[in-house]
Amino acid sequence: MTAKNNRHIGEAHNILISLGLPRAQQNERSALCLLAMLNLVPGKSWVQAENPLVGITPIMDWSREHYGKDYAPNSRETFRRQTMHQFVDAGISLYNPDKPDRPVNSPKAVYQVAPAVLTLLRSFGTAQWHDNLATYLSLNQTLAAKYAMEREQNRIPMQVAPGKEITLSPGVHSELIRAIVEDFAPRFAPGSVLIYAGDTGDKWGYFDAVLLAELGVDVDSHGKMPDVVFHFVEKNWLLLVESVTSHGPVDGKRHAELAQLFAGSTAGLVYVTAFPNRTIMGRYLSEIAWETEVWVADAPSHLIHFNGVRFLGPYIS
Repeated sequence: MTAKNNRHIGEAHNILISLGLPRAQQNERSALCLLAMLNLVPGKSWVQAENPLVGITPIMDWSREHYGKDYAPNSRETFRRQTMHQFVDAGISLYNPDKPDRPVNSPKAVYQVAPAVLTLLRSFGTAQWHDNLATYLSLNQTLAAKYAMEREQNRIPMQVAPGKEITLSPGVHSELIRAIVEDFAPRFAPGSVLIYAGDTGDKWGYFDAVLLAELGVDVDSHGKMPDVVFHFVEKNWLLLVESVTSHGPVDGKRHAELAQLFAGSTAGLVYVTAFPNRTIMGRYLSEIAWETEVWVADAPSHLIHFNGVRFLGPYIS
């Protein structure tokens, strides 16, 4: 491949970054898709960019013919789902502009660069590029910003203290984390203080490292924290809670890991596994370590004690 070919791919890659495409689309495959939609073959300048109608397979054939990039036939869905879908969402590409009612799965589906984007890209490399880019971005929200806003809108609120709320990434894991904080703790550790709550989108979703250090535990980013940690102030216990949507239950191996991680604790350690429901709990019963507790979110007022004879005795009605 010539230096000019490499330059075109590199320029297309930089343009995608400038247009605010998410990181997953900042790659050579997406750069080639952009070049194909513009029919920007080696030797042509950006001012000569065109706007043909082009399908996924023709894009792949074009990339092989003009840039020597040979993709396997089974990569077609990757092109469609991981590049062209986002191009359409970002407003870079139009989908079936010649026949908008074409069936979604039609082999005749085509894409075309949007007129405003074509005009913008024809100015790439000229003195007007930066001003044109700034104007375009001021009028068009970037896809990365759009995705970030959607993620923020879908985040799960969780109260970590009276009058203080944080949000967690959406998903089953975060729903269970919220249940642990808002349902489990008030019932079984009233007055406890939340020290840590993990988040699938941000490992350190909430972390009072100062309080944990005051209790004798200094954990860095390499420590494999449990999903939730509370300080049960009244009894001076640290409650280490694992969610099965993350690491799985507190089995023998995990019990040993947590014991080592929190070895310096001046508070007593209590190990808890939380499940969203009893059906999922049933899958892990054989793995749960002795001398631990189990809490199930769909039966929040009960605890199951894996503690041998410690709690043997009659219930008083």
